[in-house]
Amino acid sequence: MTALISRTAVDPLAPVIAGLARMGLRHGKESLQGLSTGLVPPHTPGWRAAGELLTAEGVREWLDAAARRWDAQPHAAAALAWKCYSYWLALPAVIGFTGSRRVPLMTPDHVLVRFSDRQPFLTLALRRPVTAVLATDPIVATDTPGLLIVDDEDELLGVMRRSLVDAHLDPMLDEVRKQARLGRRTLWGSVASGVSYAISRGHVAPPDALLDTAHRVLAALGADDLVDLSAREQGGLDIKRRTCCLAFTLPTPKVCSSCCIRA
Repeated sequence: MTALISRTAVDPLAPVIAGLARMGLRHGKESLQGLSTGLVPPHTPGWRAAGELLTAEGVREWLDAAARRWDAQPHAAAALAWKCYSYWLALPAVIGFTGSRRVPLMTPDHVLVRFSDRQPFLTLALRRPVTAVLATDPIVATDTPGLLIVDDEDELLGVMRRSLVDAHLDPMLDEVRKQARLGRRTLWGSVASGVSYAISRGHVAPPDALLDTAHRVLAALGADDLVDLSAREQGGLDIKRRTCCLAFTLPTPKVCSSCCIRA
């Protein structure tokens, strides 16, 4: 069962925004630098619909900015731009599911993006947000706008996949691959890594529960075979990628802590 109900003043994203704020308190303000405050775009120039990044011209402009930002070869710039974009795009949905079982739909028509050739390279915000919630969520009993009501958590994860992956990342990935010599596995490995880091930084739970949640979300997104995870007793996850984001090819090489070539 899926239904969309009418709009009022209650903000269904309030627990998602609160979850992001708690993550910022734990890990510092830089842990949120790719998201506009409150997920609302400020009245400043440069914002564009994410759908532009599903076009050849939009991707070309984005990748050119990435090449200038990192002073990188085209394939490395594309890999790093994708890693950055997919992480910030997934973060609100992941935090929403793990923290409150409320998932903002991250489809291109709901997302705004601003990028530059300086730091921060990328910032995302939401416009006209629709939030998927469980039928048992108390907000369903209110006259709240923009709710997509689903029966259970599996359906909620399905909504996340359709909005985040099928409608957004997959078509964007196809255009990136047309313009850069990168395999799908290399790019999708960054999605798996980004989702894992989002859960590790943003979800507080006992080690076994944290690990189970990570595998459940990754499996729903079709990315569970691209990272090796283990839970730390002190909190968070140890994450080891099975692919590389190519940061080691930069003029000042970087080898990420989770990189498969680190050994």
